[in-house]
This record gives sequence, C-alpha cells and structure tokens, in this order.
Amino acid sequence: MSGARPAATEFRSRISRKEHVLGTFIKTPTSHTTEIVGSIGFDFVIIDQEHAPFDRNSIDMACLGARASGTAALVRVAEPTPASILSVLDLGATGVLVPHVDSPEKARMIAAACRYRGGNRGFSNTTRAGNFGGASFDDHIAAQDAQVACVAMIEDEVALDQLDAIAAVEGIDAFFIGRGDLTAALGIERMEAAVRRIAAAARAADRTTMVMVSSKADAKAMKDLGATAFIVSNDQNFLKSAASAALKDYGDPAAW
Repeated sequence: MSGARPAATEFRSRISRKEHVLGTFIKTPTSHTTEIVGSIGFDFVIIDQEHAPFDRNSIDMACLGARASGTAALVRVAEPTPASILSVLDLGATGVLVPHVDSPEKARMIAAACRYRGGNRGFSNTTRAGNFGGASFDDHIAAQDAQVACVAMIEDEVALDQLDAIAAVEGIDAFFIGRGDLTAALGIERMEAAVRRIAAAARAADRTTMVMVSSKADAKAMKDLGATAFIVSNDQNFLKSAASAALKDYGDPAAW
C-alpha cells in the first residue's frame, strides 16, 4: 500500500466510490492486534463477534485500538438486532457487517438500526462515537449518518431469489459475499454460480462488493466480477504464519 491512508471516517464514502480497500478479520479480543494491524496500513479491520470470543468490553478495546492506529473498524455482529448494532456503533465502530441478510425486510431492519434520521438508532452522544459528549446533538447525528457503513452478508440460498430487493434497500452500502456458508449449503459448483449472481445484483444496484480472498489469483477473479473491498486472512493466521516461519528458521541450529 502506498501514500497516506485516508481517515477512517472516510471509509463509507471510499467504498461507495468503489475505491480499492484492504482489510483483515480480528479474532483475538484485545486492543493490541487491531492497533498493530492498523498501524501497518490496512484500510479496515473486521472485529469478529460472530466467530470469536468478543463481548462488549473486548469490542470496546478493539475499537480503541482501531482509533489509536487510524484504521476503520467494522464489527461482524453475532446477532442481527438493532440492540447489537447500537451497542457497537456507540463504541465507535465505523460500521457493521451483518450475517445472514436473506430478505429485504432484514436489510431494512439493519439499515434503519444504523441511521438516526430515517432510521431508528437510539440516540446518545456521551459515547466514543459522540466524542464522549464533545459532539453536539446535530453534529453527532449528521456525522454518524454520513459515516457509518452498513454491510450485508449474503450467504444463504434463500437470499439468492431476493438479491435485487435486498440491494435496493436504502442504506445498504455493500454486499459481503459469504462464500464459506454458501459452499457449505450449495457445494462448490453451485456456490460459484451464486457468487456470480450476487456480484451481478450488486453491480446493477451500484452497491459495493466485499469478499474474503485466499490468494492474488482469487482476488483478481473477484475483482473481475466487480469486487473492490477485500479481506485477507485474520490476525491469528498472521501470528501463526510468522511463528511457523521463525520456528523453521531457528528451530534447528544445525541448519544455521
């Protein structure tokens, strides 16, 4: 990555403009991994409440790490409810990644939970998101409504017949194509066809496509389908890879 990284508050506008952005999942419930990854220059992290041991306190610390390093922090919430979305947004998350968005009704619910005006987000500016009371009533509402990213995970077979209706929901900024769950449900061949359908629906509705990739070739193939936001690996895999490399290099002194 080159050049100065834009502010985390610009993340939503960046993905809306289809800029290339790169992130990773955070699985370890501390501030440190988020801060380290952010300091390297990743555009965003996804704090994984769904599949890692995050509670409100550890999400708070991870969001603090993101704030310290200037990276955008999305939270993949464990439950797609207004209360869970409110909680992480108040902690200062840049946005949410919501699993299993399989209907326009669910898409409208999560979009409304992300917005004050035109939505139903509960108001408080005495939070990290509101600069602990430093942001005025009007300024806090305007900033949050402009900056919070709402990303819907499309990962269920039932969602495939409702893609256009989901993509048409105002306030849904991006589709995250959940290839893992789709593969588990459909098998590889049908998953690949579903991915093409999801990407086409996103393009037609001018929504951003976000996807986790396993290699440069995979990233290129998804870019060719219109993806512009990419997730690579996670903090635990990075740690494991670096530790494995060190063990290989230094574990046998006879090879020095």
